[in-house]
Amino acid sequence: MTSSPRGFTLVELIVVIVILGILAATALPRFINVTTDARIAAVNGIAGGLRSAMAVAQARWQAAGGTGGTISMVGADVTVDPATGIPTNTAGGILAAMGCTATPCSGTAVTGLGGGTSTWTPSGSPAGCDVTYNPSGTVTPNLAC
Repeated sequence: MTSSPRGFTLVELIVVIVILGILAATALPRFINVTTDARIAAVNGIAGGLRSAMAVAQARWQAAGGTGGTISMVGADVTVDPATGIPTNTAGGILAAMGCTATPCSGTAVTGLGGGTSTWTPSGSPAGCDVTYNPSGTVTPNLAC
């Protein structure tokens, strides 16, 4: 009786390793840029949150009759512009509308509160990778990540 050989030959193993190397080399450039994509997604998420908070606050203001400078939202009273219902650029305004009690808020640093515009920067993001909020109703994502 003769026994048949079992296992893989050296040539077969080398061919498999070469094929895996080629697949890894072609897939690697696709995954190198994941950090930038994640930062851009974080900025777009903050911008969406700001727009939503602004829209909900304005809707609450209009539902309450479209007058007054304060509206009640879940968890906080929000200071709004009495003429437009848009949250003010203060801790009691847009920061409260976003559900934040302080800055940083969920890993997002907020600077410029009380001034004309505020800047919302995700933690670990480089300069120019942020969102600006203007109490006139403008939310601008800066995607220079």
